[in-house]
Amino acid sequence: MARGARYRLAFRRRRESRTNYRRRMKLVVSGMMRLVVHGSLNNFSVQLIDSKFGGDRTLVSAHSRELIKKYGWKGHCGNIPTAYLTGFLLALKAKKTGFERAILDIGLHPPVKGSRVFAALKGALDGGMEIPHGEDVFPSEERIRGEHIAEYAKRLLEENPELYAKRFSAQIKRGVRPEELPKHFNKVREIILKEFGG
Repeated sequence: MARGARYRLAFRRRRESRTNYRRRMKLVVSGMMRLVVHGSLNNFSVQLIDSKFGGDRTLVSAHSRELIKKYGWKGHCGNIPTAYLTGFLLALKAKKTGFERAILDIGLHPPVKGSRVFAALKGALDGGMEIPHGEDVFPSEERIRGEHIAEYAKRLLEENPELYAKRFSAQIKRGVRPEELPKHFNKVREIILKEFGG
């Protein structure tokens, strides 16, 4: 380990690659609430966070598991359609509680065009929030509805039915075949809208 008068140990969250403090400082100094997007392989969460001197305060949150429990989502919880629906749900909750403006905070997610992070942003925008953004970062409407998953499933079913059954077994058990995912997506989106009076 390095030693000496000029050596300074980095903060723990920086050493663990969990927080980029320079980027975070810029977002906090902006004075706006942050739309924080977290994604793992199997889940997705979006939160509206207000930064205070005593620490961050979560004002509104939405999680992909809510889609399953409350709205009947039967797809996978870590893909682009789920990210969009989670962002959409958060925006409707935020508007109901009186929050309409925020700035996007993607943390350490790489800003890749068309990624799940930007699908969640698109969902929040469609839900009525005002968030500064560029138009060229969003996934296409087809990918947001899950048409790429449906096309892949159809092709796989024709070419290799055994691999199809293995790859989509959990989703088929939940009651929606992957070819029907776009229809199911539209149905769940309508259920969410109906609950918030849309």
